[in-house]
Amino acid sequence: MSTKPREEAEELASYLTKEIKKFAATSELNRLPDSRDEPIFEEPLVQFADGDDPLFAEYKKIIDPVHLTPREALAQAYDKNPEELPSRLSVISWVLPITRRTRESNRPQKDVPSRAWSHTRWYGEKFNEALRSHVVGLITGKGYMAVAPFLQPFFASLTNEKGPYSNWSERHVAYAAGLGTFSLSDGFITERGIAHRCGSVVTDMPLPVSPRTAESPYANCLFYVNQKCTACIPRCPADAITEQGHDKIRCQEYLHMDTAHLRDEYGVGVWGCGLCQTRVPCEFRNPAKKVKV
Repeated sequence: MSTKPREEAEELASYLTKEIKKFAATSELNRLPDSRDEPIFEEPLVQFADGDDPLFAEYKKIIDPVHLTPREALAQAYDKNPEELPSRLSVISWVLPITRRTRESNRPQKDVPSRAWSHTRWYGEKFNEALRSHVVGLITGKGYMAVAPFLQPFFASLTNEKGPYSNWSERHVAYAAGLGTFSLSDGFITERGIAHRCGSVVTDMPLPVSPRTAESPYANCLFYVNQKCTACIPRCPADAITEQGHDKIRCQEYLHMDTAHLRDEYGVGVWGCGLCQTRVPCEFRNPAKKVKV
């Protein structure tokens, strides 16, 4: 890339990053319903991936053949063949860190999440949906194509013999953008920890590619770094985490137990859990950053 296109790409990336952070800071949707002005999420982390990174094709093997590449997602949204799209595509990926107060409220919990955590899962994802739409609007307003796959009719949550999965994994997109790595509990550990929500948008807007600096897909998880941390295992009320990994089926069975009373009590459609994301070393930081193996 010559100097001028590179500078333009950097300017567009800076613009989107600032607008995403501004939206998080000012949107009324990023507020807990039971508080005066308590935010749901802290300042977002934002990075960018190459829309044709070979890793996205690998996800068809790692996750499932139905998992979409960014090119496939943008093509479906615009009713085009993937080959008809511009030669260069980008993916904007962000992480929304959960606030300290909400994390602290979830630490003492043993069987179900705190009210604030459940509100973060329910209302926080509504904010995340609004953020996705906002980013799409910013990009299309500048004359480019853009789609948030999570908001599209073609987005699907599915199940196979390993448990639930989707045809667009926000965590895997975040990994492609260099925002972090996976954990023993199947979470995603960023520089701001594992307690967060993710979002993304695909576009033909030329954007710089953020480097993936992690040495492996599990480089931020202490269990895989030195086998000295198993803190998430006893935190799981479903006994779905072991040293062999995360049992998605057992996890989902626990989430779908008779919990209508909890949804009614908290006033949410999905109560979430997140116990394995709090009171653990990776809750709000990358614990492997300074570890010497």
